[in-house]
Amino acid sequence: MWEKELQEAIKAGLIAKDKIMEIYKHGFDVEIKEDNSPVTIADKTADKIIREHLHKVFPTHAFLTEESEDDLDRLNNDYVWIVDPVDGTKDFVAKDGQFTTNIALAYKHKLVVGVVVAPALDELYFASENNGAYYQKLGENPIRIHVNDKTEDLTMLTSVFHFTKDEEAFIEKHSDKIKHVMKRGSSLKPCAIAHGLAEITLRSSPNTKEWDTAACQIVVTEAGGIFVEPSGKEITYNREDVYNRNGYIVINRKENLFK
Repeated sequence: MWEKELQEAIKAGLIAKDKIMEIYKHGFDVEIKEDNSPVTIADKTADKIIREHLHKVFPTHAFLTEESEDDLDRLNNDYVWIVDPVDGTKDFVAKDGQFTTNIALAYKHKLVVGVVVAPALDELYFASENNGAYYQKLGENPIRIHVNDKTEDLTMLTSVFHFTKDEEAFIEKHSDKIKHVMKRGSSLKPCAIAHGLAEITLRSSPNTKEWDTAACQIVVTEAGGIFVEPSGKEITYNREDVYNRNGYIVINRKENLFK
């Protein structure tokens, strides 16, 4: 189940990767969108590449992507591709390599496929419903990944560019458990938890949207982890309001769902 959708999402992500890296290496201009976030030709070009590839294979599926106008007809479609062509544009602009391409498929509001490509790192994370989560260093064979079982001496991952007072207070409050804090960009934070390399990441602000979290969420859950609102409430997809208004927390084990 979902094997064709997964493989085509991987293909789309890798095709987009090549174009993103071409732009990354040869220079680009930066525009500022209405929400004061940056965008480059890499975002727009990769968005077009991914949409065209997936639409050709799945012509009846709808799309929700960061760089395209939102067509609310998607709410009436059981199948919706949720895409962030360059997640972590500030990382892209800073050329720190900590950006990703996120492609997910929601079926009846539930995630069933997720692909996270890290173009500058030549890394790929992917998962599909009930089939586990995988990591692949491009050019090598994929390996199945799983969260670790740590409940002490925890490592928390924070954003390179987005770190709030609430998150700082959270770390301080739980300093008996959280002993290490590291910065990592974009969807690489949840993917690192899925990979067993860290145990917790938190986003307290209401500024992320569905395309920021969809692909990495299914990677985490298929790796045995938990990706929910801080209250513990499930996050669903293909919503009319695409903002993750209540933020989210990603943890390796339910024991680490701190309040």
